[in-house]
Amino acid sequence: MMLGRSLPSRSGSFRPENLGQNALALIGNVFFTFFVIGVLVFTIIAATYEPEDPLFHPSTKITNFLTSTSNATFVSDSTVVKTGEDFMKANETAFGTFINASDVIKAAKWDAEGETEEKEARDCSDEVDKPIDCTDPEVFHLMMSAAIDQFKDIHFYRFGKPVRGMNDSSCHMAWRFRPKEGKTASLYKDYRSFVISRSVNCSLSVVSIGDYHSGGNARKRKKHQKPGFEKTPMGEDDKNSGIQVVGETVNDSLPVVESEKSFDQGKYLLYNGGGERCKSMDHYLWSFMCALGEAQYLNRTLVMDLSICLSSVYTKSGQDEEGKDFRFYFDFEHLKESASVLDQGQFWSDWNKWHQKDGLSISLVEDFRVTPMKMAHVKDTLIMRKFGSVEPDNYWYRVCEGEAESVIQRPWHMIWKSTRLMNIVSSISSKLNWDFDSVHVVRGEKAKNTEQWPNLASDTSPEALLSSLQDKVDDGRNLYIATDEQDVSFFDPLKDKYSTHFLDEYRELWDENSEWYSEMSKLNNGVPVEFDGYMRASVDTEVFLRGKKQIETFNDLTRDCKDGINTCTISAS
Repeated sequence: MMLGRSLPSRSGSFRPENLGQNALALIGNVFFTFFVIGVLVFTIIAATYEPEDPLFHPSTKITNFLTSTSNATFVSDSTVVKTGEDFMKANETAFGTFINASDVIKAAKWDAEGETEEKEARDCSDEVDKPIDCTDPEVFHLMMSAAIDQFKDIHFYRFGKPVRGMNDSSCHMAWRFRPKEGKTASLYKDYRSFVISRSVNCSLSVVSIGDYHSGGNARKRKKHQKPGFEKTPMGEDDKNSGIQVVGETVNDSLPVVESEKSFDQGKYLLYNGGGERCKSMDHYLWSFMCALGEAQYLNRTLVMDLSICLSSVYTKSGQDEEGKDFRFYFDFEHLKESASVLDQGQFWSDWNKWHQKDGLSISLVEDFRVTPMKMAHVKDTLIMRKFGSVEPDNYWYRVCEGEAESVIQRPWHMIWKSTRLMNIVSSISSKLNWDFDSVHVVRGEKAKNTEQWPNLASDTSPEALLSSLQDKVDDGRNLYIATDEQDVSFFDPLKDKYSTHFLDEYRELWDENSEWYSEMSKLNNGVPVEFDGYMRASVDTEVFLRGKKQIETFNDLTRDCKDGINTCTISAS
């Protein structure tokens, strides 16, 4: 018998045989606790996170499209928006086979069979001053050969039949071409004046060839004019092949509904209001392409407002500027041939005439979360999406987010840059004979901000540029400098080594005496159009991209990152 209290008996849970089970239970509880905490943290982040503008932080699919496959800083700069032709591969087979000198010689032999002896025996001493017959096959072959011989840095794809020029010794001829080292999927059209002389033995020779687009009589093919010379035809309609032809006559008149019956049978989509006004061109186009994509998905005509408010980012005044036109910046002719679109003003004019009489109905949608898929079976004549005033929920591109992102395809191939602006690009490149190298030099505000770009100012100084370019560009080359530096005399030290060229050297291409100025004023109801900051940046970019060698600021000239300190990895991704 023991005195006092007996020792407590062991609990069953602390028996040696249960220790393994206890350890497993403890580990399970710890992992479950961490899981609960993780879910809680994720929920809080998801509920409170507000992403930046999704234009600049899109899905992987969108990022792959908007980001250049190269490391070109100037190409991917947000100042100038990318359009469909930027992403077309310059596949030579799409253009047909280019024409070389031997092709012309063969054609001349075929046309001249049996005529050689007769011409050699003739005496033309009395015909030297007679008018040149521009329709003569011999004249045609001579002009083609002269063009191929003189312009060695381009490939010719089609020659148009020559027509009479401004006097008896002048003929005008047009052709389509591409630069031999062209990286863009575009064709170009040139038409030039040729001065031709005849010798006493009847032989013909080309005395001179005029400047780019000097042969205006050959610009537009006459209705009954026979086709010219083409080695491998591209097809009846080049535009259907998706290739932009720069230099053709532009027809960006507004489409018109043919009749009341046609209007009644149509189905329309219209976006009203929204926060896109006066935003950057990237933002505007990203949203517009969402609207166009939805219209394509619903098989409806997009009713579009052609008026644009240009963001202060691009204006001299530093203020947002209304009164701009979609056609100033983009190829409306290509858009209206690729998609069914109507001008908003024209649409409402027709609607007000006929909707009550013909019982046309509207489906009003005021929530961007109503997906295009839910509206696929709407029968109303007009679907009008109305956007409020609260950003970012009033951005058009919200319609194409979430569930709709995998369904709505933005039809980028329908949007090209303005043909008139591209004509300026082609003119500048032709003045340089398509034989130049280019460098993009970023300075401006970034060079002043030494916290974010500590080396940029010194790395883009004239001395540093000469050092960086010496192994990249040969001495004496034409060097086009695309830059935001206001004072181009800053680059004068480079003139000792290169033939430097800047955008403003070519002001005659957009001043008040230019074809661009005249056509834009006509498009704008007689009101002159300013060659604004966006147009300047767009042309500067495109000329840069046509250089045979392209030297870029943040890849080739400086150690700094494009988007500021410690962002190189992010920018490159």
